[in-house]
Amino acid sequence: MLVPLSHRPPTGTTTGGTVASVSEDHYFSAQPASADERRLIPVRLAGRDVEVETASGIFSPGHIDLGTQVLLRHLPPAPAGAVLDLGCGWGPLALTAALGTADARVTALDVNRRALDLASRNAARLGVADRVAAVTADEVPADARFDAIWSNPPIRIGKDALHELLAAWLPRLAADGEAWLVVQRNLGADSLARWISDQRGADGEPWGRLEKVGSAKGFRVLRLVRD
Repeated sequence: MLVPLSHRPPTGTTTGGTVASVSEDHYFSAQPASADERRLIPVRLAGRDVEVETASGIFSPGHIDLGTQVLLRHLPPAPAGAVLDLGCGWGPLALTAALGTADARVTALDVNRRALDLASRNAARLGVADRVAAVTADEVPADARFDAIWSNPPIRIGKDALHELLAAWLPRLAADGEAWLVVQRNLGADSLARWISDQRGADGEPWGRLEKVGSAKGFRVLRLVRD
């Protein structure tokens, strides 16, 4: 049964306010070990007040996290084309793209199977299931290219793993495509920006032109443009 979040005690507490055990699941676990107890939360996406389904064992299950909020305030409308939400969680970026642009074809990508199920169910709940495919990396065709990539990347997987993740997907930007990333400043936003700027594809060309387009609430918003 789905229980609205407003009717539940906060994560990590009991109804009496005593601290209880908190799941040690990582949001980047493929198969979370915590109980898959679903709940509904109210959020605002693409200018609409909606309810979405979430659960423990995924990233930011109780709300749209602050970094994603900052990114959403800077994003342009999704293009009428292929959009990748890299590290989709329950789907705030993917759902925003699909709700805002009728011709967007959104790939919602995550390693966490519970998150993918939630993103898929939320797309159906909001009437955009035909525009959102929630998948793992193995399910994306090797020749797929994207007109936009939106991501609040999983910084806490570690620098090497993060670099490997971005190196696998940022070069898939189509010509004239844009990647939009949000990174916490004190978790290495500026060093990551320098690393991205230094990267070259197999043809020796840069991945694109990187710009720092905004800062708010301790987060940096980066845009990579594929000219």
